[in-house]
Amino acid sequence: MVVQTGAAMNLIDLHKTFKTDDDCLEYLAKLRWPEGVRCATCGSENIRQYISPTKKQPNRKVYECQEPTCHQQFTATSGTIFHDTHLPLTKWFIALSILVDAKKSISAKQLQRHLNVGYKTAWYLAHRIRKAMEETGGPLLGGTVEMDETILGGHYRHLGRGSGHKNKDIVIGIRQRGGELRFFHAEDATSGILAKYIRENVSTDVDMIVTDEYPAYPKAMIESGIHGSKHETIRHRDRVYVRGIVHTNTVESAFSLFKRGIVGSFHRVSIKHLQRYLNEFQYRFNRRDNDDRFEETLTRMAKAEPMPFDKLTA
Repeated sequence: MVVQTGAAMNLIDLHKTFKTDDDCLEYLAKLRWPEGVRCATCGSENIRQYISPTKKQPNRKVYECQEPTCHQQFTATSGTIFHDTHLPLTKWFIALSILVDAKKSISAKQLQRHLNVGYKTAWYLAHRIRKAMEETGGPLLGGTVEMDETILGGHYRHLGRGSGHKNKDIVIGIRQRGGELRFFHAEDATSGILAKYIRENVSTDVDMIVTDEYPAYPKAMIESGIHGSKHETIRHRDRVYVRGIVHTNTVESAFSLFKRGIVGSFHRVSIKHLQRYLNEFQYRFNRRDNDDRFEETLTRMAKAEPMPFDKLTA
């Protein structure tokens, strides 16, 4: 099987290339072990392959480690996001192709209709793909960086004088111009929380960091080690949105895309899983000009740890 790299994988190409589960398994094995199959338990290269047919997979390929102390049996999906899946891999590949290209994402209900599966299966499938999109430990952002915060959720519901219930959640966005975007679901937007995200994501050698006039930012800059002369503020309250190169328009455009995804695709999302949705939009946004999105994400899925349903819903 030959897979063209360097070009976007659309649904027509997908159907031509991966007609059966065997085609999918062969490709997964190449992505997972580009230098040859290794034991999923001990890492040995001494592997025997044989056919172990099932009712649904008459040509099911199984590997067995030949090390005397191991003899572990496994397949290309063992110990990955696909572990113990009962869904045909062809449907997994279709779902992935749709998800990595859907600018405003796609709901589990829509996936259910496309794949002809149950809603629970579609929902679980989408979240496992999002799990593979999670990125941590990237390089510190530099150059010109924009930072902003937004609120998701309903209005304040006042319960009485001097008290109220806050039915909102904070999302912090940090974006390097011409570089990466990062989204975070934060517990609040105090200076301490803002400083934490700045320290973890922005270099102290940054040329300039631009924010709006939210009063917690100056203190957050001091706490994170960013020199005050590098902090520029754009005062949206005064209806000023651009002052030369000082603006937060690029990070706000990413916020806008995410909010349109919630309103247009999901209608609402669970706060419990909000960070996973943010990871998806961040991942896709940072690869919007990358034609290898499908292959890169599939490689991540082939190397990621399983996500049991009980763990996802705990």
